[in-house]
Amino acid sequence: MPHDISLITNISVALVAAFAGGLLARRLGLPTIVGYLLAGMLIGPFTPGFKGDVGDISQLAEIGVIFLMFGVGLHFSLKDLWAVRKVAIPGAALQMLLATGLGFGLTRLWGWSTAAGLVMGLALSIASTVVLLRGLMDAGELNTPAGQTAVGWLVLEDLATVLILVLLPAFFGSSGGNPWAAGGMALLKTTIFVVLILFVGGRFLPWLLTWISHSRSRELFILASVAVALGTAFAATAAFEVSLALGAFLAGVVLGESDLSHQIGDEVLPFREIFAVIFFVSVGMLVNPLYVWNNIGQVIALTVLIVFGKAIFTLFLGMILPSSGRTMIVVAAGLSQIGEFSFIVGQAGVGLGVLSQDQYSLLLAGAIFSIMLNPVMFWSIPHVETWLKRYPRLWARFERHATTEPEEKKLPETDHVVVVGYGRVGEHIGTVLQRLKIPFVVVEADNHRADDFMTKNIPTLIGDAANSEVLTHAKLDKAKALVVTLPNEAASELVVAAARDLAPNLPIVARAATNSGVERLAELGAHDVIHPELEGGLEIIRHTLLRLGYAATQVQGYTDAVRRDQYHTNIAPTEHLVLEQLIQSVRGFEIAWRSINANSSLVGQSLAMLNFRAQTGASVIAVLRDQQLISNPESQLTLEPGDTLGVIGDESQIQAVDGLISNSQAANPPPTNRLAPSGA
Repeated sequence: MPHDISLITNISVALVAAFAGGLLARRLGLPTIVGYLLAGMLIGPFTPGFKGDVGDISQLAEIGVIFLMFGVGLHFSLKDLWAVRKVAIPGAALQMLLATGLGFGLTRLWGWSTAAGLVMGLALSIASTVVLLRGLMDAGELNTPAGQTAVGWLVLEDLATVLILVLLPAFFGSSGGNPWAAGGMALLKTTIFVVLILFVGGRFLPWLLTWISHSRSRELFILASVAVALGTAFAATAAFEVSLALGAFLAGVVLGESDLSHQIGDEVLPFREIFAVIFFVSVGMLVNPLYVWNNIGQVIALTVLIVFGKAIFTLFLGMILPSSGRTMIVVAAGLSQIGEFSFIVGQAGVGLGVLSQDQYSLLLAGAIFSIMLNPVMFWSIPHVETWLKRYPRLWARFERHATTEPEEKKLPETDHVVVVGYGRVGEHIGTVLQRLKIPFVVVEADNHRADDFMTKNIPTLIGDAANSEVLTHAKLDKAKALVVTLPNEAASELVVAAARDLAPNLPIVARAATNSGVERLAELGAHDVIHPELEGGLEIIRHTLLRLGYAATQVQGYTDAVRRDQYHTNIAPTEHLVLEQLIQSVRGFEIAWRSINANSSLVGQSLAMLNFRAQTGASVIAVLRDQQLISNPESQLTLEPGDTLGVIGDESQIQAVDGLISNSQAANPPPTNRLAPSGA
């Protein structure tokens, strides 16, 4: 009997279609979500050709929802939200209320039921976190006060979504009881779960992950992180009848406060990305293109409401909110779309029998078009700002409350160094650049780390350099160098390739994680590729051999041979031959430091008079005097007591220098302090 591989077939086809759709979307300058949704439509039951199993894909899509909400919770920051509370809290509440009312009113004109109109209005009021963050990154606005306000605003919408998902079953479920009583019971269960996970889980889960991290098993740590996300979500539903989304979100919030939050985020990221893609594909599979085409007028009306209605109402909230005009323009552009959380609310409505599949298709069509138009909205930000400033009295209405925002910090734009990834390696580079007073810009994908950098006055661009347009805002064409220190080699390769396209002549120094990575990064355009693990190993070898009594020149020869073998792929054949000749020419030479005593006959003589090279074969390359280094000293330099000479030569030549210095001191023995004989 053949094995049933229907699930594998559906996963394989879904991912291949998503890859093709996402690649096409990026080529067209659109968010990849558009490609995933269209891929879902292509393999859905309403289009000819392969028909995916909606049931199988939907089960996997639930895992995508769990990881999406877990990621939101992991990066949730109460401190960041509190910083923009005066704008974000009233703004999000008013905007959601207005958008829900607009959606409800529009659907009532179409003859929808009250329940369906309310669910549609709620779905339209929630913007996509994924689309907003990508738009802010691509526009270079994520680390500005306007971008931080938009993120805080959307975090509140995400929290409101969690509450909506809790209350929808209570008010629109099929129990037939009192909806207010059901709603109160749902809130009570939710409160118990929240208290339990925050106070009990808040102590146990971070301790568990920390304990597992000490086992030095990465696979166990990854397994534990995934198990916490899925297990907490399942427990929320099974034990408290709370949504999977809320359980996953709270698990992320709890672990986000631990010291391991960055590592957890890095390990869970691949799972989140893959299952989120499957989620978007599953959403696209529910769209009936024929129904959408037959109701194109409603689709256009819905899209206009989402893109322009929400944007206009959000913009004019700036007249009553304590925010600048530019901030409200950025927020309005960012929120003029709907996405993953709208899909979740819509799916809940379909599951409760409130929305029909056709009505849900309208919601999804509006989402697709709004996401496609969102880059245009970000492009229009400076143009809208210029247009509003033509009407000083109107612009003054926006600016009169603008007293709460910090001043936007300017980034270096010329003769600077761009550092992508500011972890332990990048931080060392930044420290040296600061001491040398060389301007630099850090590109960091993690919001929490980026916020910490900015509080330390480190110029920072927030964004994923391997997966967004943030590099276009780093002014690579006017920079002096790019340093890529990302630990993920695949991400480093994407950054190097993109940077080479943006600035063909820019010097690039990149970090490699493997020997093969050295070659790939060099082929992509990196001028210098460093393998930290190799360099660390060579340093350990050097110290070990020195402790075993090997001469420094021998040790250098061994380490040179290893380094040459590993890095030769990054050097052209001619350059490699020259380097080999150079290494051979200096091998056996060493630099030695020798002090000149006050009683030496060398004191008072110039280097030209002493002619060290003629007497010993060694050369004086530096003199250390009064803690000041005189490099490449002139021949007229006269030696003084206490000088330390830096000489270069082979072993016999250094020995000759030692003999010369020793004889000079013997020729002038130190004076003795004897008492004169009596009677003298």
